[in-house]
Amino acid sequence: MSDTEPRAAEGEPVPPEPAPSSWAAVFSLAVGVFGLLTAEYLPASLLTPMAADLGVPEALAGQAVTVTAVAAMLSGLLTASLTRRVDRRVVLLGFTVLMIVSNLLVAVAANLAVLLLMRILLGVALGGFWSMAAAVTMRLVPAALVPRAISVVFSGIAVATIVAVPLGSYLGERSGWRSTFLAAAALGVVTLVFQLFALPRMTPRGTARLGTLWEVLRRPGFGVGIVGMLLVHIGHYALFTYIRPALESVVKVDADALALLLFVFGVANFVGTLAAGWLLQISLRLALTLTPALMGVAALGVALLPAGQAGYVALVVLWGLAFGGVSVAWSNWSTRMVPDQAESAGGLVVVGVQSAIAGGAAAGGVMFGLGGVVTVFTVSGAVLLASALLIVLRVRAPRLT
Repeated sequence: MSDTEPRAAEGEPVPPEPAPSSWAAVFSLAVGVFGLLTAEYLPASLLTPMAADLGVPEALAGQAVTVTAVAAMLSGLLTASLTRRVDRRVVLLGFTVLMIVSNLLVAVAANLAVLLLMRILLGVALGGFWSMAAAVTMRLVPAALVPRAISVVFSGIAVATIVAVPLGSYLGERSGWRSTFLAAAALGVVTLVFQLFALPRMTPRGTARLGTLWEVLRRPGFGVGIVGMLLVHIGHYALFTYIRPALESVVKVDADALALLLFVFGVANFVGTLAAGWLLQISLRLALTLTPALMGVAALGVALLPAGQAGYVALVVLWGLAFGGVSVAWSNWSTRMVPDQAESAGGLVVVGVQSAIAGGAAAGGVMFGLGGVVTVFTVSGAVLLASALLIVLRVRAPRLT
């Protein structure tokens, strides 16, 4: 994959690789990503009954999302250095156990303080698992199959996007919000059993420490790549935060059509995630550039073109397809840029994405207040096109070898 081979800790031999093409292990990682993201998204569909049951305002209950994101950022930064001597299988299984414990204790939480503490546990698991996912995947399959394998792992994000909110809302209405978190814990148990059988032992490699993060950022081309990644995610999340008012005011859909179109967006996102694995085998640079370019075109089309309802729906589907490839492309990019410190690079990607979610939502709010949804989509579309230009001109895209 690179002229620089990853090494074991100093004085230790490089351990043997797992058997080639451990696809069961790859799919177990995808199920883990799905379970973690589903748990992260659940409060969005259960906020009202959670707040009522705990006797707190909805705005306060909504901090269950905030503390998870903050914990995920810190975990993404620290996991590689704090677990540098631990078998990667053990670390991943530990994060799955944290997910199960978090969901179980949220389900029986007597007050908001306990609930928030348990959501912090989820954030630790989420950030750590995500930061390691690409680095572990590149050890499970031959180099030529890494792009496809990473697209399978990150398809768990797309599936969670499709399933979590509507399923959480349905189960919450049928049996209460606590039962929904118990169901998420049960999913975690299934995930843990799958991973126990599927994941091989993987001796840790490298000598990651906190200072390694700064060293990785200083690698030639890595810093400017992170800037490009931030712009892409900021542009997307400024748009995505206001997808509902855009569909209602520009596309002119009613409540039933809105739910269907959001589902179609999620399906397109899933298809785009899988298609990205094929595109990456052709060209990493093309994948990095094409995804924000298509999203920018879709955003500007929704904001500025008299496309008619069918045309707007097509633009929303294009947006979903394009964004499906973003996480896959940037995770591949980080592992190719610094294969010897792939876990630290993955941690920086997690922090960048989580920061972009907060920054994009905040920037979108300012633009929405100033000029409504058309302004949000126009400015964000321009940011996405600018990020595509930056990637073409300045971002290094190592070839798969």
